[in-house]
Amino acid sequence: MVNEQRRTRRGFGRIEKLASGRYRAGYTGPDGRLYRGPVTFGARDDAIAWLSARRAEIEMEVWAPDVAARGAARRTAPTMRAYGDLWLETRKTRGRELRPTTRQQYRMLLDKFIYPTFGDERVDRISADDVNKWYDALAPGRETIRAQAYSLLRTIFTSAATERPRAFIPYNPAHIRGAGNTKRVHKVRPASLQELETIVDELPTRYQLMALLAAWCAMRFGELAELRRGDIDLRTKQVKIRRAVVRADGQMIVGLPKTDAGIRDVAIPPHLLPLVSAHLKDYTGPGKDALLFSAAADHDAHMAPSTLYKVYYPARKAAGREDLRWHDLRHTGAVLAAQTGATLAELMGRLGHSTPGAAMRYQHAAADRDTEIAKRLSALVGVRGEDEPR
Repeated sequence: MVNEQRRTRRGFGRIEKLASGRYRAGYTGPDGRLYRGPVTFGARDDAIAWLSARRAEIEMEVWAPDVAARGAARRTAPTMRAYGDLWLETRKTRGRELRPTTRQQYRMLLDKFIYPTFGDERVDRISADDVNKWYDALAPGRETIRAQAYSLLRTIFTSAATERPRAFIPYNPAHIRGAGNTKRVHKVRPASLQELETIVDELPTRYQLMALLAAWCAMRFGELAELRRGDIDLRTKQVKIRRAVVRADGQMIVGLPKTDAGIRDVAIPPHLLPLVSAHLKDYTGPGKDALLFSAAADHDAHMAPSTLYKVYYPARKAAGREDLRWHDLRHTGAVLAAQTGATLAELMGRLGHSTPGAAMRYQHAAADRDTEIAKRLSALVGVRGEDEPR
């Protein structure tokens, strides 16, 4: 699949100019095998010099197969499928193995979008032009998938170009500016307090606290589904988030929260404490390991997302918010916390975010809050709003 612009025949060896503008040199050794340069060359003269050195070695009878093999080592480069599967199996980020849901997503991207084109190609024979053509035809109209697949391919190529003791490729052929980025398709509109109240009222009683903690404590579904009696500290009025559960390949897998910062203690708003106590009494088994929000038919089994959605979708419809995803309740909680005047660092701690950028995505000001700010600005100069008493 290598794209060539020109191939030059020589008395000894050959030089190929690649679509990238670089040159690749190769020659047939005394043993009849083809040997290529260990890298591609930026200038044609460099490729010629490398061939001249190999020719001199042969003529002087000092050519050695093990030396020439350094040029032929590229022939041992694996296919994208072989390398990608090994990469996925051994990949770690910041010393931690990939989360099960991340691994599942990567596997889908490889099998559906990367391997059909590159799976049987050796990684050292995939050029920048090949990547560009693949990207142009990739997942039309599915911008998020397109960006994710390209980003994964680029990351795999980066590993192939930099791993030690020997890199398989001299440089990363995936360098399309902005191809790994995508705009957020779903623009979140936080729930108002009235909408949140309606949603909670419409839920069956055993699910109400789950929605309240999702919103007022800004917790993720996986954190809530793995919450146990021992994680609730009524003395300090905190919920201790230490684990999360995810569904991958049909199984519920318990692990650490999404990030290291996800391990946190979150203060429970005082108005929720009576509801927490009631839920522990009515819907939680004895013992510190009892799940707060278990599967309805099995108190020892984790709640599946589909079980929650069966009751959540009608509740959000009753509130006139069919656009509000369950995860948007967490977004709502972040906005409510921001409206209290919480600093960015405080929001990061409450949300379990490790970077300011992640927390800032949740800092949306609701319209009524912005109106209040405007009123306060006018108050600075002694001007009252039209609806304020004089």
